[in-house]
Amino acid sequence: MIRENLKRPPVLVGIGFVVGLILGWFVIGWGIWPVKWTDAAPEHLRHDLKLEYLSMAVDSYILTQDAELAKRRFANFSKEGEELLKELENQKPQQAANIAAFRLAVTGEPTLPVPTQAAGGELLPTEQAKPPARTGVSIVRSLLTVFCVAFVIILLGVVVFLFLRTRKPAVRTPAQTPSQQAFAPRVEEEWRSVPQTVPSTEPPMMQFMASYKYGDDLFDDSFSIDSQSGEFLGECGVNICETIGVGEPKKVTAFEVWLFDKNDIQTITKVLMSEHAYHDETTYQRLAAKGEPILVQPGLETVLETQTLQLVVRVVDMAYGDGAMPASSYFDQLILELAVWSKM
Repeated sequence: MIRENLKRPPVLVGIGFVVGLILGWFVIGWGIWPVKWTDAAPEHLRHDLKLEYLSMAVDSYILTQDAELAKRRFANFSKEGEELLKELENQKPQQAANIAAFRLAVTGEPTLPVPTQAAGGELLPTEQAKPPARTGVSIVRSLLTVFCVAFVIILLGVVVFLFLRTRKPAVRTPAQTPSQQAFAPRVEEEWRSVPQTVPSTEPPMMQFMASYKYGDDLFDDSFSIDSQSGEFLGECGVNICETIGVGEPKKVTAFEVWLFDKNDIQTITKVLMSEHAYHDETTYQRLAAKGEPILVQPGLETVLETQTLQLVVRVVDMAYGDGAMPASSYFDQLILELAVWSKM
């Protein structure tokens, strides 16, 4: 399903946007090269710092009596200046005279007389504004950080979920009971390995070839089953199930052929076994838990059926390896034909 969706340009654009957003905004923008502000105007300061700047401007005017400099500093706050002056008066009522003198210098409005010195002959400095415990900007930044962390966690969860869905389900056919695994009736089972219901005379919906050669230790062929319209219906494949002996290359004594149907709740599996493995009681019972055991023979056909799919596996060619291992114990070559029909 993921492979099909990745072929669609809108999906690729969406994935590229999300990845670019994470790398550009969070990794680069916040971590590697965060934005640094320089030469910011007073109007861009935090609210408590604006009050502190205005308080220092009042102190400067009382000391220098430079009205032009006071006007330029006050003009940095535009319409917000008067509100800041009123707030400064409320916070420092004992400095109301100094603030009134500053207002008169910058606005020209007559208020209280201009005091330059206190009764003791010293200037009346203003107090430093107390910053609020926590500003709205810091709260928004904290919430944004929490949101970003949660978004990354959710995104990783979605990626893991989609990855797990693409893997072949581990559900197997139920293991046979000991009575069913008895050694005696295996000759009858060999005959039952031939398809009981032969597919229709119509050509298969899809057809694949799986070819193994001794030394291919990573052999694991899987094929996507799609309808004529491109709809994903399921998957099938062949992989190494059991080896014999030690050393490299691996000596494969059994293969696993499987069929997955997206409309079914289980994966149907059969185990294609060498003659030695099939007639070895211990190996036979161990591999029977993975799926129905099938003795591989030239021209053999076996059928795997699910709710909507039918897979016919045919042995096109096979050969056993020779050497120090028991006769007919491992494969030198195995070529299988996998033909899929739709039962709908």
